[in-house]
Amino acid sequence: MQISNPDWLTPQFVYITLSAVVAVLIWIECSMLKRSDGKLPKSALFRFSSFADTAWFFVSTIALYAIDLAPLAVAVPAAYGIYTVFGWIYGTRLLKRKGIPDSPADLVVPVKYIAYSQSFALIFFALCLLVLASPWLPITS
Repeated sequence: MQISNPDWLTPQFVYITLSAVVAVLIWIECSMLKRSDGKLPKSALFRFSSFADTAWFFVSTIALYAIDLAPLAVAVPAAYGIYTVFGWIYGTRLLKRKGIPDSPADLVVPVKYIAYSQSFALIFFALCLLVLASPWLPITS
């Protein structure tokens, strides 16, 4: 007996849906950083979110080449890649201004970087929803 997937359950759908989940995790991560005044929280949720946020860059890079994405859907891995690379550059520049700490325990994430990430999470989530809804919208691809 062979089990078939529904027509809507495609690699693109799975990737875009998980991207929306990552956007929510970034939002939560930033909220936790705000509550701790930029100090790295010692919670399992924060560690998981931070790992997922970083790993998603590599997943997105692979998805860009390995998944047959619709033209609008290509914006999702492209946006995530741009966010990550510019985030590394922006975060490094912000940290250099204050001085790079000797240990992760002394690290304080700058408020501007938290705002950058949380803003991206909001826009990225909306982009994911748009791509997921696009088959039902009058958008030409």
